[in-house]
Amino acid sequence: MVGVLLGIAVVEMLVVHLVIVAAVGWIAAIVVGIIDVAVIAYLALLLRSFKRMPVTLSADVLTMRTGFLKSVVVPVAQIAGFRRNWDADALKQESVVSLALIGWPNVWLELDPPVPRRRGKPISAIAHKLDDPVAFHAAIAALSAAHGH
Repeated sequence: MVGVLLGIAVVEMLVVHLVIVAAVGWIAAIVVGIIDVAVIAYLALLLRSFKRMPVTLSADVLTMRTGFLKSVVVPVAQIAGFRRNWDADALKQESVVSLALIGWPNVWLELDPPVPRRRGKPISAIAHKLDDPVAFHAAIAALSAAHGH
């Protein structure tokens, strides 16, 4: 979805620049162009960071990431389980962190005890949109079984 947004941003940049040049002039087009190039570069870097900084699971730690934007480190022992259903009100709670940038989350982890944040209230649940939620559930289940949970 971020790749689609990047493509739309490139097309928007070209069309808007033609309109700005015709309506206002080259100086305004250059200013808007600098802003557009910065936004496109940011989106391209974000898209690349998803591959460089994926969600990782080791024997003791689960790191939930959204590229370079957000990261939550959770000890595996604190994963209480998965939630099957949730609504928008549940996502808006202060103790829930939604790492799904675009779209509805397809994974919800309950944490017990909650994970402390750098600032604010602790995190009791994490919602995320993953490419393969079934494999993620299986990996967590296998790791939890290996630890006797």
